[in-house]
Amino acid sequence: MPVTGNIFDLKKFAIHDGPGIRTTVFFKGCPLECWWCHNPEGMNAEAECADAEYRRKAYDLSLPLDTNVIGPNVAVDTLMAELRKDSVFYMESGGGVTMSGGEPLMQHDFLVQLLDRCVASGIDTAVDTSGYAPWEELEEIIPLVTLFLYDIKLIDDELHTQYTGVSNGLILENLHRLCGAGGEITIRVPLIPGITDTDSNLHDIVRFLEPFERIEHIGLLPYNRIGEDKFERLGITYKPGRRTTQDGNELERIAGLFEQHGYQVSIGG
Repeated sequence: MPVTGNIFDLKKFAIHDGPGIRTTVFFKGCPLECWWCHNPEGMNAEAECADAEYRRKAYDLSLPLDTNVIGPNVAVDTLMAELRKDSVFYMESGGGVTMSGGEPLMQHDFLVQLLDRCVASGIDTAVDTSGYAPWEELEEIIPLVTLFLYDIKLIDDELHTQYTGVSNGLILENLHRLCGAGGEITIRVPLIPGITDTDSNLHDIVRFLEPFERIEHIGLLPYNRIGEDKFERLGITYKPGRRTTQDGNELERIAGLFEQHGYQVSIGG
């Protein structure tokens, strides 16, 4: 039976969420509560009311969604009709569709149906995930996914729990399993000043990834202050406080920490 899902944004012509030109679909709901979340409106799994002015400022939506709702319920058919409109751009650029969020795996049944429909339509798929989900749910989508964009934030479990609200044990275990199952993986590291971009944490990440010979690419995500503004608009306290973004020299230095261990590094995706 067809299922529906809560989608809070749709970003067309995305170039940092996998190869080529892509459309990024933002699933509502996330099991983590990262202090620095760029999409706090995607944390809650349920649709939420919002005035039209907020929606106008926050998004440039392509879907015919209710302008008074954040994360309205959308049918697979409705979403696929929108995604297929850009098929020519996907094919010409080697792009496709990326499932992001929130955490796509929180809406597992909807995710499976959407991925299946994309594959049947010849559309390349990627999934941006925190890895915090039952292994069985992650394993089920492997045949439907070309690329996993897998977030690694903090290796120290105490710090991970402090800043995201959950232990990283399941996340790291699932990465082990995913590598063994043959999925193509890019590791993404959000660079939060003074939290995840410390030399200690970055070296810990390098050491943790060392046994995974199949992982070759690291995507560094520079700090983006958009989250600060979104938290303010939603009336939520932004726990990290105002922070300064990394400059080009610092980003190149961080990239070098990974490059000297043989990784291909991209900044911004």
